[in-house]
Amino acid sequence: MPREETSRFTDLNGETLFHFMFVSSFSQYTVVDVAHLAKLESSIPPDRACLLGCGVSTGIGAAWRVADVKPGSSVAIFGMGAIGLAVAEGARVCGATKIIAVDVNPEKFEIGKKFGVTDFINPKYCEDKTVSQLIMEMTDGGADYCFECVGKASLVQDAYASCRKGWGKTIVLGLDNPESQLCLSSSEVLLSGKSLLGCIFGGLKAKVDVPILAKRYMDKEVRLDNFVTHEMKFDEINKAFELLLEGKCIRCVLWMD
Repeated sequence: MPREETSRFTDLNGETLFHFMFVSSFSQYTVVDVAHLAKLESSIPPDRACLLGCGVSTGIGAAWRVADVKPGSSVAIFGMGAIGLAVAEGARVCGATKIIAVDVNPEKFEIGKKFGVTDFINPKYCEDKTVSQLIMEMTDGGADYCFECVGKASLVQDAYASCRKGWGKTIVLGLDNPESQLCLSSSEVLLSGKSLLGCIFGGLKAKVDVPILAKRYMDKEVRLDNFVTHEMKFDEINKAFELLLEGKCIRCVLWMD
């Protein structure tokens, strides 16, 4: 619940309506806590600014703020949905030179290239090697930064195994079943020197960082346009969900009017 410990919405019968992680994306009108407001310049088009409310900003922020990706580094991303692609975009902007995408959909490699992906691994065709072994070979010891963007505990373990010893960082963005458990050897955690970090909203401070991302888009540093594959009216929302479930869109912008 928000800070005032009440919901902002009720149905026609006065019953409380709850929302997920403070997001009310499909509300035409809402009441917003002042702590959650970020002012943007009027020159920024709303059909691009909306991407910074969640998802795209989360992925970019994960690479920029949480991982603090360094120029010339290597990155491995597990899952090439919108958030995974946004991580790739953030890593590209930060100067990563090797960005490895891991996904079971071969079409995601061509899509990923638009966001800076340089290499692709399809787990279905690894033959006698694991994904982590391939990443270790491709990066000569492990990726400097690994991102789990699917929401599977097993992939978090794969990402951690793919990370470079000594200073590697594994960032978790995917949301698995709340009861899912990670299984890591305590000696591996101690002796490998790697970090495992959770990431909410890309580690961004909305009031400060969202306007920065918006400006970087207007300055053509951050490429938001490639994320929008469809635009529809709000009454076509079910069709938008179908496209999402079928893997035919990255982000679909809905116009309230």
